[in-house]
Amino acid sequence: MKYRTIGTDPTTRREVSVLALGAMLFGSVTDEATSFAVLDRYVEAGGNFIDTSDNYAFWTDGGQGGQSEELLGRWRRSRGIAGEIVIATKLGARPLAPGTGYVDNPEGLSAKVIRESAERSREQLGVAKVDLLYAHIEDHTVDPRETVEAFGALVAEGTVGLLGVSNHAVWRVERARSLAAAAGLPGYEVLQYAHTHLRPRADVPGGLFPDGSLGYAGPDLLGYLRAEPGLTLVAYSPLLGGAYTRPDRMPAEFDHPGTPARLAVLRDVARETGATVNQVVLAWQIGGDLPVVPLAGVSSVAQLEENLAAVDLELTPEQRARLDAVH
Repeated sequence: MKYRTIGTDPTTRREVSVLALGAMLFGSVTDEATSFAVLDRYVEAGGNFIDTSDNYAFWTDGGQGGQSEELLGRWRRSRGIAGEIVIATKLGARPLAPGTGYVDNPEGLSAKVIRESAERSREQLGVAKVDLLYAHIEDHTVDPRETVEAFGALVAEGTVGLLGVSNHAVWRVERARSLAAAAGLPGYEVLQYAHTHLRPRADVPGGLFPDGSLGYAGPDLLGYLRAEPGLTLVAYSPLLGGAYTRPDRMPAEFDHPGTPARLAVLRDVARETGATVNQVVLAWQIGGDLPVVPLAGVSSVAQLEENLAAVDLELTPEQRARLDAVH
């Protein structure tokens, strides 16, 4: 396994594996025995960066989520896991009532919600401190200063380590970071957005993003990473839910004229290296010039093994140039 540092403050920064494990469906779609087997193998391989959220996976049973955090808590207790494993969770998108969702009825990012949700996550995970806590989605109803101060209070109390943000417009991220800096408070240092080798259309509106998706790492966000070397991108859905090997799963956002050429280069490099297309995508992210940690969920140990092999896949400068240059 290889590692990189997230965060800049010596008191809160952590060394994390360059491949993060997504636990979104653990305890719901993925049964407990399989989830435990995947987690055990990931840790055995040197992995130490696990991602969840307080709303995972509410859509599987019409509830409010919590299955993933609860399973991770049971796994930690049964294995004697302590602070050597970095567990990241998110708040802000948990439905306030069963049968609702994060578009119509999210918990939001008020000071009250941040404190109560963080406490619930700590209890479910069985930890005294959340290593990395994200603001999951935007909340347009709350003054960003309130959100910044509430997150900062948790860090000051020692119940949260690093702060992160996901699915926010870049200008909102910068505003929050500027408010935090002006107040002498910790700000967001880890950005979690969807990112893969294929480039999506970002102008497709949705329930959460009426002006087009804010969930993808587009040029604004990647440029922001280049300008702010203390930030790290955790890239969710790097393998598009299996769409690289199952074209029928390809999201609609990638149905455009630029996709075939990028797929062709990926397949060429896969043939040259003897690797799978999935492994090339992960290796491209891990070894690139931007600080990117791919976050991949799996439903079996076999899928995890394929992903783990990508950590040691070294792409040549020429291969990287071809992967980067294709439009």
